[in-house]
Amino acid sequence: MTSESSLMNETIQCPLCLGEGELKRSEVLDRLGVKDFARVAQLSAEEAFRLLLTKHKQDEQNVWLRFESELAKRTSEIKQFHRDDLHALAARTKDLEAAAKVAEQQKTLEIQHANRRVEDSLREAAELRERNQVLEVEMSKVARVGKREEMDFAEEAGSWPGICVSQKLPKNGDYILSYRDPSGAPLEPRMLVDNKHKQSVDEGDIDKLVRDAKERSISIAVLLAREENQLRQHDKQCRWGCKDGIWVLRTTRQWLPVISMY
Repeated sequence: MTSESSLMNETIQCPLCLGEGELKRSEVLDRLGVKDFARVAQLSAEEAFRLLLTKHKQDEQNVWLRFESELAKRTSEIKQFHRDDLHALAARTKDLEAAAKVAEQQKTLEIQHANRRVEDSLREAAELRERNQVLEVEMSKVARVGKREEMDFAEEAGSWPGICVSQKLPKNGDYILSYRDPSGAPLEPRMLVDNKHKQSVDEGDIDKLVRDAKERSISIAVLLAREENQLRQHDKQCRWGCKDGIWVLRTTRQWLPVISMY
């Protein structure tokens, strides 16, 4: 009994911790010669998961690499297949751009040309208006001069001895001249006078004078110019002439008084 009590009270050293007093679970199991299957299982699971995750990432990366490679391959094939079409389309696009540029330039030139034509037309219209105004002034002057000369002719003819002059005729000639007797009464033959103020007389003036003389039943007509240079060479060579039964005298105001005296 005493020996059992002494054995129970005797202190012995722990064979596992060797007096350290603290051991990890893995150390205890290791010293007992027993493996920590739970830890091994946990580590194996973590390693398996890590390996699985790594493989999954590699597979995913490989899939993307294959996809990118296939995409590049298909893109290259499509480009190669449509290369001629793309070249033709690019050439067509360049042609259209060039044509559009040419059309724009042509349109600009046409607009400029049209503007120049409008400016020229406006300038010509302004010049024509100025010319018309000048011509109207000149014609007004000529008309006034002609009217004054006709009035001067009437006054001058009225002063010729033995000559009777009518009032200014409204149409078919300008004046009618005739000789007068001592009592002042007009005598036959009468003469139809047409004063010409134009630069040069022509055959149409002769024809009109003949028609006017016929209308008035007068057998002698006088084409009276202001100056000699208004008459044609034929008029100068043939002062007297008969046309359609009417005797026509072609002369100037300078010579008419002399002719009338005879």
